Amino acid sequence: MEEKQHKRAIRAWTMYDWANSAFATTIMAAVLPVYYSSVAAAGIPAHMATAYWGFTTSISALLAAILSPVLGAVADFQGSKKKFLTIFMVIGVTGTALLYFVRSGDYLLASLFFLFGNIGFAGSLVYYDALLPHVARPDEIDQVSSRGYAMGYIGGGVLLAINLVMIMLVPSFFPEEQAGTITQLMTRLSFVTVAVWWFIFTLPLLKTVSEPPRRLMPGEENFKPIQASFSRLAKTFKDIRRFRDLALFLLAFWIYANGIGTIITMATIYGAEIGISQTTLIGTLLMVQFLAAPFAIGFGWLSKKIGTKTCIYLSLTIYTLIAIAGYFLKHEWQFWVLGAAVATVQGGSQALSRSLMGKMIPKSKSAEFYGFFAVFEKFANILGPALFGLVSTIMGESRLSIVSLVIFFGLGIFILTKVNVERGIQSAQLDEKEMDASNQLAAGTPA
Repeated sequence: MEEKQHKRAIRAWTMYDWANSAFATTIMAAVLPVYYSSVAAAGIPAHMATAYWGFTTSISALLAAILSPVLGAVADFQGSKKKFLTIFMVIGVTGTALLYFVRSGDYLLASLFFLFGNIGFAGSLVYYDALLPHVARPDEIDQVSSRGYAMGYIGGGVLLAINLVMIMLVPSFFPEEQAGTITQLMTRLSFVTVAVWWFIFTLPLLKTVSEPPRRLMPGEENFKPIQASFSRLAKTFKDIRRFRDLALFLLAFWIYANGIGTIITMATIYGAEIGISQTTLIGTLLMVQFLAAPFAIGFGWLSKKIGTKTCIYLSLTIYTLIAIAGYFLKHEWQFWVLGAAVATVQGGSQALSRSLMGKMIPKSKSAEFYGFFAVFEKFANILGPALFGLVSTIMGESRLSIVSLVIFFGLGIFILTKVNVERGIQSAQLDEKEMDASNQLAAGTPA
């Protein structure tokens, strides 16, 4: 019975990847950016619309990054990871649903609603990730994390495909003079489908996954939540030497994630620059969504055979080859091939980075540390795009920009070699034992 409940909890946990990835594909990547520039920002110069969208994305990511460690520590202190996940999910779902009311010229309203949607999306992921070490046993954490990413790719891809059919096909059944109006309506309805999808497929997690037990650190018995969060963050920074390998991993992750994030965010605009058609760009995006799912699961299986770090090395090596091959990209079939290559490693690199982090953090501080993980993840899109833009400006084209990303993969691999995972796991276990002893003493029982 206990094993059956364990498997149900894992399935419910992975469903949240299926749920929230609809926001990443339809809202962040494919539909809303186009609607924002062509409809919401109608009447203002195109370059200003792009700038406003960039500012909106940056501000929401920055707010989420600043809040994540503090609220993560609060959730650990209160024993309320599921509660905080629910709060941020509701904020995200509400902001997304309100995008339905954005019409021509409403770019400020679109920015405001997307701001709430993205904060809800990013914030909820902190607590979702923090539940991973509690849901998965140590020997299965790689596989469970990979399964979550696979579910996310499939779920996000399925709803994106449905929404693209709504937007591109449904208007063809109406008179030509109504086509533009129907296209806008279908686009606005696609935002609602994301909100509904996100909410409904979150319910299994809320119903099935148990809230991890609350554990107090010495002296926290009379602390208020915010006071406890800053106290915990201060202690974490003070004891950073104990978590040396975890800190080194976060640095390595931040560096190589800059390369991964830049390939993801700049691939479409790079393809457009060299003449790749919009059909190929959209088609490749959908292909990556579905092809990445089995490879994410495959990397989870492979990590059992050759180790998590070795799998990450492999994925970063393939990314390095992709960046080099991008320089020679000329034909549309080559874009499809490179897209397929990205799909083979995108899910695996992200899933195994998340699970490797989970192995080296104390369970009782999982939300706090995944808050830091979220900070590094959000700031991983700063250096890469900046280097890409700088090289493009200097050279007058972007071919050398894509090659320049090998710096991030090479340096990330080098720093990752300095991470001793076993020592990191032992540090986390030692911290957990000290926490257990403190709680037993506070309860008046022998340690």
